[in-house]
Amino acid sequence: MILLEINNRIIEETLRAKFSAGKFESVDITVADFDGVQFHLSNPDGDKSKLMLSISMKFFADLQKYGADELLKKVYGSFMTTPEKAYDVSLLIDLEKLPSAENEKEELIQRFALFKRNCFASVFEKYFDYQQAGSGGETHAVINYRDDESMYVQAKDDRVTVIFSTVFKDDDDVIIGKVFMQEFKEGRRASQTAPQVLFSHKEPPNELQGTPARTGDNIGYITFVLEPRHTKPEARESTINLIHTFRNYLHYHIKCSKAYLHSRMRARTSEFIKVLNRARPEPKTTEKKTITGKTFVRQ
Repeated sequence: MILLEINNRIIEETLRAKFSAGKFESVDITVADFDGVQFHLSNPDGDKSKLMLSISMKFFADLQKYGADELLKKVYGSFMTTPEKAYDVSLLIDLEKLPSAENEKEELIQRFALFKRNCFASVFEKYFDYQQAGSGGETHAVINYRDDESMYVQAKDDRVTVIFSTVFKDDDDVIIGKVFMQEFKEGRRASQTAPQVLFSHKEPPNELQGTPARTGDNIGYITFVLEPRHTKPEARESTINLIHTFRNYLHYHIKCSKAYLHSRMRARTSEFIKVLNRARPEPKTTEKKTITGKTFVRQ
């Protein structure tokens, strides 16, 4: 299966081009990402020597409750600036003050390309710390990352539970989604270090009983049980990288599976039509003669 990139490729390639360009040029790019996230890369006040990278997230207010502002200041430091109008966070890059070493420039590019990931990371960092401290944390963190879908995070003394609610638009999406979930369950048999994965359809899992979690025939809940080996400081970066993209990963592969099935069905139908055409009997022709000796063909 294909893992989705955690960085934004367009932002990364544009910044790499700007960082290596011989002269300053104007830029004004708006980039759409998963979950309704939008980036804007531009020159503030028309100053070509500076770049402003802004991000808009419908659920940023939810992330702020769990330390998003503090984490972003820690990661981006002096690059933080007053947010651009209609955006939640903005970074200001001075092209005249870039580091001279190429590896340092590349590190900056990667850091900026992970803007969305670092916004998302705050809630996981907070609840991983709760678990490591053995405090048990607070109640569920609720991130409404889409209009009709949410993510729930809860810390216990021995684990962190991450639950994604998702909406399956079509009935066959539910069936394919269940197949994927079964594969995730089987994955734990192959590797004992893998987190436990649970899937519930129509009804929320026990952890969400008594909450406003939605129910319905097209509602699914995917639960990850992260153990201390997944949340310890040495492993948490990798854990966050993988888990925050899970919902998009799942639906991406459902769409790919449907596209593959449709292509196979079209190919098989084409083969069936060829077989039927070959089996079609050819019309017989016979010669008949009239009393006068003239010949005509009767089919």
